[in-house]
Amino acid sequence: MSLEVQVFGTKKCQDTRKALRFFAERRVRVHFVDLDVRPASAGELRRFAQRFGVAALVDRAGKRFADLGLGSAALSDERWLEKLEAEPRLVRTPLVRYQQRLTLGLDEAAWKEWIGK
Repeated sequence: MSLEVQVFGTKKCQDTRKALRFFAERRVRVHFVDLDVRPASAGELRRFAQRFGVAALVDRAGKRFADLGLGSAALSDERWLEKLEAEPRLVRTPLVRYQQRLTLGLDEAAWKEWIGK
């Protein structure tokens, strides 16, 4: 069985690097999308938002969130999705997708289930 996962994140993100290392150590093919180079598409963000909710996608502890002064922002889900697409550094990473299965942040238990180990 050939397994390939898609990981969205940045090279500077420690959790994204851990996810990439997790899959590399298990010889799982990874398609890495560096959000600093290419932002996630609106469709991809919607897929994760449907599963986890828009609020869960926003990295409220991140530096970019503070830099933009969004602490008291009261935006609709649709507006948050637009903001996440325009400002990829606001996305909580890593976002990991295997077929229709999704994870947000570090979730080694789910990843082990995917690869059967």
